[in-house]
Amino acid sequence: MASTAVKDTNFNMRMNKQKKISLEDLYGSLGMTLAEAVNIFFEKSLMEGGIPFDVRMPRYNKETEEAISEARDIMSGKVKAKAYSSAEELFADLDNE
Repeated sequence: MASTAVKDTNFNMRMNKQKKISLEDLYGSLGMTLAEAVNIFFEKSLMEGGIPFDVRMPRYNKETEEAISEARDIMSGKVKAKAYSSAEELFADLDNE
């Protein structure tokens, strides 16, 4: 007969509300609660002796890094993004480049 571990303490954490909703939806579609998913992560961490997946900075090629930098500049307002009133206008501008 398998013994069930007694849960004798609480673990609390704060997160963005929309992220929590998204995670609850994701794990719910897998048939588990967010708390069950977190417990699975912790159990797997104990079995692996650390985080059970690679944790590293993403590496992108130069073109992708430049695109990410440009997108950040646009989002921060450092660079004004072009706007088009139609797809035809966009494609005409691309043809002129």
